[in-house]
Amino acid sequence: MAADRVPDGRSLMRPPSYCESCLRPLASRDMFPVFSYLWLRGKCRHCKAEVPIRVLLVEVVTGALFVAVFSLYGVGLDFVVLSACLSLLVLVSLIDLEHGLILNSMVLPSIVLLVILGPFWTEIGIARGFLGDETLAASLANSYLSGLGAFLAFLIVAMIAPAGMGGGDVKFAAVLGLMVGFPGILLAIWVSAVGGGLVAIGLILAGKKGRKDVIPFGPFMALGAAVVLIAGPDLIDWYRDLASAIAGT
Repeated sequence: MAADRVPDGRSLMRPPSYCESCLRPLASRDMFPVFSYLWLRGKCRHCKAEVPIRVLLVEVVTGALFVAVFSLYGVGLDFVVLSACLSLLVLVSLIDLEHGLILNSMVLPSIVLLVILGPFWTEIGIARGFLGDETLAASLANSYLSGLGAFLAFLIVAMIAPAGMGGGDVKFAAVLGLMVGFPGILLAIWVSAVGGGLVAIGLILAGKKGRKDVIPFGPFMALGAAVVLIAGPDLIDWYRDLASAIAGT
C-alpha cells in the first residue's frame, strides 16, 4: 500500500506490489480491490500471512467515494480529478492516523499541482457548482485566495496552540483551500471542527483519551474536504435556502 511505502520513503513504482511478510510479488489476480482480500480470506496466497484489515477498509472507503463521484458526474474529467483528490485525502488520513504525520512529500507536490490547475477549476464539477460561469481569472483568484486564507488561518491557530496543531496541518489546510475554493473551504473547516470535536469528546468520555492527549486532525480535515468535493454545492444551496426561509418568516 502507498500508506506503507510513503512514510518509509520507498518508491511507489519499484518494486511492484509484494507481500510485506514473504516479499514475494503479488500477481494481478491478487490485487482486485476488496474481491482479492475476500477471496484469499485476508491472507497472502504464498505464505498465508495475515493481510491487515485496514487494507480492506481503505479499499471499501475509496471505492465508495469513487462510486459517489461517478453517480454525480459519470466518467470524464470531473471523475478523474475528483477521484484523484479523494485518493489523496484517504492516503493523508491513513498516514496521519498511523504515524501522526502529514508528510511534506505529499502536501508540497499537491500544492504545486493545485496551483497549476487553479485557473482551470471552473471546468470541474465542484467548481462549477460554486462559481457558475465565472471566468478563468475568477477561478484562479478563488482557488489561490482560499488556499492562502486557509494556510494563514491554521498558521495562526498553530502559533497560538502549537501543541494542538502541527506544521503538517497548516500546509494541508493550504492544499484543501486550493482544492475546494470558497465558500467550500468554510464548509470543510466547519465539518472538520465539528467532526473532530465530537470524536474527541467521545474518546474522552470513553476513557480512550485524556484531555491533554493529541488526536490527529488531518483525517477530520480530509473528511471536511471530501464532503465538499462530493456534496458541497448542494449543501451550500440547502443552507442558503434555509437561511432565506428563516429570514422571510
